[in-house]
Amino acid sequence: MKQLVAMVTVLAASVAVSACQSAYYAAAEQVGYHKREILVDRVEDARDAQADAGEQFESAQAHLLSLIDFDGGELQRVYEELADEYEASRDAADEVSSRIDAIEDVADALFDEWNEELDQYSNARLRADSERKLKDTQRRYGRLVKVMRRSEERMEPVLAALNDNVLYLKHNLNAQAVAALKTEFSNIDREIDVLIEEMRKAIASSDEFIESLRAEG
Repeated sequence: MKQLVAMVTVLAASVAVSACQSAYYAAAEQVGYHKREILVDRVEDARDAQADAGEQFESAQAHLLSLIDFDGGELQRVYEELADEYEASRDAADEVSSRIDAIEDVADALFDEWNEELDQYSNARLRADSERKLKDTQRRYGRLVKVMRRSEERMEPVLAALNDNVLYLKHNLNAQAVAALKTEFSNIDREIDVLIEEMRKAIASSDEFIESLRAEG
């Protein structure tokens, strides 16, 4: 019974969120802010969030390097700084995920609306042209989201490795612990480099998608 109640609660919340989004899009349309424009804005927001996340992970990478180069001093301070970097990186990753989710929500609404409106055409040529543009936009959008989600997935192993380092230091604040982490550094350093490169690809794809939508609009 508890599981059923939980499922109903989740479903109700999902319906409520969906209803709120629909109401938002409807209200936005009333003031001339259409789904295509909302999509462009949300892709821009996701692009900026990924750029911010990239900078944050680079900052975490730099703090890891300073830890590896540690040769004396206040290890507690180094641990606290690395813990802060992990939390900031987690927040940045969550923001990226949230922005991508928002893109998918408005894109689904836009494509559903576009597809439904195809049946309203009386001119076959115009209908065919609109349908062609819809499919082309969907293909480009699909490629964009794939690249974005790939960079998003790259964040999780990096975050897990950062968390491992933070946890290990928390309970082992000594030079031996730092020495032990040095053997792990090359792996996480490489993972961060790959992540940042994936983010750059996603940012470039975002710019390309935005430009194509604006050219059509």
